[in-house]
Amino acid sequence: MLDIKFIVEYPEVVKKAARDKNMEVDVDRLLAVYGEVKALTSQADSMREERNSLSREIPNLKGEAKQEGINRVRVLKDNISDTEGRMAVVKEEYDELMLLVPSIPLPEVPIGKGEADNVELRRVGEVPKFAFPFKDHLELAEALDIVDVPRAVDIAGSRSFILKNSGALLEMAVTRFVIDTLMARGFNLLTVPVLVRERAMMGTGYFPLGRDQAYTVPEDELYLVGTSEVPMVAYHMDEILSYRDLPLRYTALSTCFRREAGTYGKDTRGLYRVHQFQKVEQVVFCPADAEIAATLHNELLQNVEEILQQLQLPYRVALACSGEIGAGQVLKHEVETWMPSRDAYCETHSCSTLNDYQSRRLNIKYRDSDGKSKFCYTLNNTGIASPRILIPLLENHQQEDGSVNIPEVLWPYMNGLKNLTPQL
Repeated sequence: MLDIKFIVEYPEVVKKAARDKNMEVDVDRLLAVYGEVKALTSQADSMREERNSLSREIPNLKGEAKQEGINRVRVLKDNISDTEGRMAVVKEEYDELMLLVPSIPLPEVPIGKGEADNVELRRVGEVPKFAFPFKDHLELAEALDIVDVPRAVDIAGSRSFILKNSGALLEMAVTRFVIDTLMARGFNLLTVPVLVRERAMMGTGYFPLGRDQAYTVPEDELYLVGTSEVPMVAYHMDEILSYRDLPLRYTALSTCFRREAGTYGKDTRGLYRVHQFQKVEQVVFCPADAEIAATLHNELLQNVEEILQQLQLPYRVALACSGEIGAGQVLKHEVETWMPSRDAYCETHSCSTLNDYQSRRLNIKYRDSDGKSKFCYTLNNTGIASPRILIPLLENHQQEDGSVNIPEVLWPYMNGLKNLTPQL
């Protein structure tokens, strides 16, 4: 959420940001409604002041003057009630419009419509060249007896899967390896709710535009999260932190849920696009300082690159264009890992800076050294997400005999297993 003062002063900048992000926002209507809110608020305040003044004077009045004062207070009471009713309607529209206003992309963000307009920055690692007909991850997983899709579909419908045996262990190994890596770098580990209230979803920017992607529990007015970013950022809502405690680094492993609305018939084979998955997330709160935020953004990005390097997976880093970053993001890098079966680098991580977009919505502030309170900046990046990361792990490390080598950094978590072998 932007500061309304900024929107009033720079409406064309906001309109351009919305166009660049391919979002529809009626800035002119927002400004008009804001004017109505201000006018009605002024009227109500003026009438309250008059009413309160008369209420203090009436006990000292007598006769006709006293009755006139009483009558005037009654009229003011009715007028205030009427004005507050009109203001509630206008304020509701104002709040709805404000929630649709996107943040302003940083100058280095390339203007573009979609993924094809992202700017590749670097490629790291060698793409494997197989001297044998390679298999995709599902063929490998079924031969290794580490996944069961048919029974999962019978239980839970399409885009479902069951990891079993060393497959389940591999998922636990890679997530635990990432958690240990992040904790060693100063991240505080949390376990978080995956059912949250609407305010948490709205405050982090996943509502209202992403409402169609969320599973809901209407009886309890709760929503299943698509990332632990939601409860981790909301963790400090309505708080005033101290600048001495910033930056705050958090990580959490949680089960995540996404409806994948709008992807009917897309990526239905295998483990690429599923409804339920495990994800380790990185979240940072920092002072409202562009240089500090840039340093932390690079830190989050470097964490992931070093994790992928230790997993011996080839990847590339791309600077996301304006049409590929969300409403709240001012900067995003996508990290894409090589997946042989797709013959492409595919997104496995998303590193984002949101400035004070989320903290304004959730009222998260810090008190600076000068004693003034300011809204924090927030950043996030995937640590690892499974089962998607299992695709490159299985495919890139497969051997001609159908076995799969396990990266050395995962050996301590695999109960002595160094490779997975087909079950005959």
